[in-house]
Amino acid sequence: MRKLEIVVSLVLAGVSGPVWAGHAEDDWPEPVKSYRTGQILFDRLEVTRTDNDEDVLVWDMLAWYGSDRNRIYFKSEGENQKDDGEPTELESAEVLASRLIAPFWELQGGIGTRGSLASGAERENYLVFSLFGVAPYRFEMDNSITVNEDGDIAATIEAEYDLRLTQVSYLQPRLEVAAALTDAEAYDRPRGLNDIRVGLRYRYELSREFAPYIGAYWSRSLGDKADQIRAGGGDDSETGLVIGARIWF
Repeated sequence: MRKLEIVVSLVLAGVSGPVWAGHAEDDWPEPVKSYRTGQILFDRLEVTRTDNDEDVLVWDMLAWYGSDRNRIYFKSEGENQKDDGEPTELESAEVLASRLIAPFWELQGGIGTRGSLASGAERENYLVFSLFGVAPYRFEMDNSITVNEDGDIAATIEAEYDLRLTQVSYLQPRLEVAAALTDAEAYDRPRGLNDIRVGLRYRYELSREFAPYIGAYWSRSLGDKADQIRAGGGDDSETGLVIGARIWF
């Protein structure tokens, strides 16, 4: 009896119209609808203790709004050294339009500024183009080129990797490299490879939105920039400990 019911169902389906794999009627709804959402992420919000006994507040954040293919980003990095009498240093503040060009990769372009946040201070304004995404083996990367108002060209590479230790804990190595393709004397940025910074952080997720961490880093200036720093009586390398939290909402 069961076999007869199946045969009858197949016959009726054939009468009503053929069934083709992957075929959808014109009036059927889209299986996936495009929608817009957003996020604010503080990837690094930390206090650094350097080997010179300096305490520095550091932030590295981004916010975005849009769909899977098209987004608007705001990115910002900076630091403020405690009790040094100097204003906060804005390493970058950028507004970018982004387009998904391949799985896990976005091409971004926009404008940015960097420099001291002191009142009346002259900051460096620039155009920025970035390739932002996840490389093979899940390395998160942000590679950018900037061109300022004087035509000076600089490039940065940032890469980090989340090594899962448990369901809620991670070990994150991080690499930053900065270079200049042209001399920018006004901003103490000589041509060549200028800075490298390597860090390692252990992060524990109290919740998906809040994850405190501890870590350490080593940074060094290179080439002509290192020569300039030493000529001024400074140290061309630095190590430090960090404590902070990764927060998103």
